[in-house]
Amino acid sequence: MGAEERIDPWGRPDIKDYGRLYNVFGIRPFDEVLDKLKALGVEPSPFMRRGVIFGHRDLDIALEAWASGRPVAVVTGFMPSGRFHFGHMLTALQLVYYQRLGLRVFVCMADAEAYAVRRASREETIRSALEEFIPNLLALGLDPQKTEFYFQTGREGPYHELIQLFSSKVTSNEMEAIYGDLSPAKVVSALTQVADILHPMLKEYGGYEYVIVPVGADQDPHIRLTRDMATRMRGEINFNPPAATYHKLIRGLDGGKMSKSKPDSTIFLTEPVEEAVRKFRASLTGGRNTAEEQRRLGGEPDKCPVFDQYLYYLVPDDSELASIERSCRSGSLLCGECKLMGSEKLRKFLESHQRLLETYKDKAASLVELPKY
Repeated sequence: MGAEERIDPWGRPDIKDYGRLYNVFGIRPFDEVLDKLKALGVEPSPFMRRGVIFGHRDLDIALEAWASGRPVAVVTGFMPSGRFHFGHMLTALQLVYYQRLGLRVFVCMADAEAYAVRRASREETIRSALEEFIPNLLALGLDPQKTEFYFQTGREGPYHELIQLFSSKVTSNEMEAIYGDLSPAKVVSALTQVADILHPMLKEYGGYEYVIVPVGADQDPHIRLTRDMATRMRGEINFNPPAATYHKLIRGLDGGKMSKSKPDSTIFLTEPVEEAVRKFRASLTGGRNTAEEQRRLGGEPDKCPVFDQYLYYLVPDDSELASIERSCRSGSLLCGECKLMGSEKLRKFLESHQRLLETYKDKAASLVELPKY
């Protein structure tokens, strides 16, 4: 497999053609399960309806098990370094969606990975988890009574033993075929993520029959490794391969990937509202070179970071979103007017979110076992 057919889950891949991932990696189109969801009485989320979630592995199998009353959990993780931003919010809202269906949610604070791969200090990762990640997840709608938060280095029980067992089930060549060149830190981090995904199936953590893992497309290497490990462990520990859904990575305001390393391209949920609005109004758009050209040719919302904010977060109503898209494509909605409208929507969202956030800031430490080292 060539380097161009690998995805680096620790890098910042700019995936241009999501459809190609169906053929290269065997991800299934999400459209094929939409009718199955409805048949189970499950209303698809806006991300599902709008194509933001574009692919899956075995989601239909896991949801059919859930609908028949078998235990199913949802698992995902966040690397807690820096501030919580709109890129993180996409996964967070998927957790809320599944939790409201009645599924148990496990949220990993990947502090071991942040330390090993990102070289983040222990103090930074723990502080970021307690002050940024867990409070924002709660303010976005996660129920603390139905969510299990944990740090990788603070997890008790056989979780850590799994990492050792998994190490004997894969070769260096297989790991390199999935990930490319690997450091020891990345090898351990990858095997730790396998434990994160599979350990809720152990009786000590609930004995769930299936797990669903909502991830960005850049995290598929971890899903493929985990599914392989689940199969190879059979006869010793009977894991089912995890189901997964894949979402498109939201663009930053500059048109690239949203990242904390580029603050002006990123909206942080805890930053001053006026600063977020300023960045939004300075955003790149899918507009033409002049207003006259835009009126004549129309805008290109599929290339526009501002429209991305509508598609993902700021316009929950599908009919309103369709109206904005039509107006953009027809040229009747110019970029300045669109940004002004969007900045007010952003302002209202952040003001409401930050009021909620104040009620959760001091609760995080009581919801998670802190690492001892």
